[in-house]
Amino acid sequence: MRYFETRKARIEIIPMIDIMLFLLVFFAMLTLRMIPTTGQLSKLPTSSTAAAIPAPKLLIEIRSGGLLFIEGQPVTAEQISALVRQRDPTRLAVTIAGNDDASLQHVMSVIDAVRKGGATQIGLAARQVGS
Repeated sequence: MRYFETRKARIEIIPMIDIMLFLLVFFAMLTLRMIPTTGQLSKLPTSSTAAAIPAPKLLIEIRSGGLLFIEGQPVTAEQISALVRQRDPTRLAVTIAGNDDASLQHVMSVIDAVRKGGATQIGLAARQVGS
C-alpha cells in the first residue's frame, strides 16, 4: 500500500532563486532607466571637438522659441537663478542644451542667469560630427 502513504512536502528552492534573480535584474534595470534626466533634445548642434563630460547635476534645455525647461518643467531665467542659489553653486555642474535653432542670445541669457545664481561650472551640450 505504498500508494496511499503520505509523503513529506518539499519546498523547491531553485525556482524561487530564479524568480528572485529575475526580479532583482528587472528592478535594477528599471532604476537605471529612471536616473537620467529625460528630455526632447533631438537636434543638438554638432562640434568636431565635443568631449564627453560627467552627467550634469542640472540640465537646462532651450527649446524652439527660447522656452527654457528644467526636468521637463518650464522655467524663467529668474527661476533658474533662484534654483542655482538653492543648491550648492560652488559645486553645481550646469549643462545647457538647445536645439540647433536656439539663438546665441537665448544661450547667453541662460548663462547669465546661471552665473547670477553663483554657479561657474557651465557646459554646452553638443553631438559629435557624424553621430
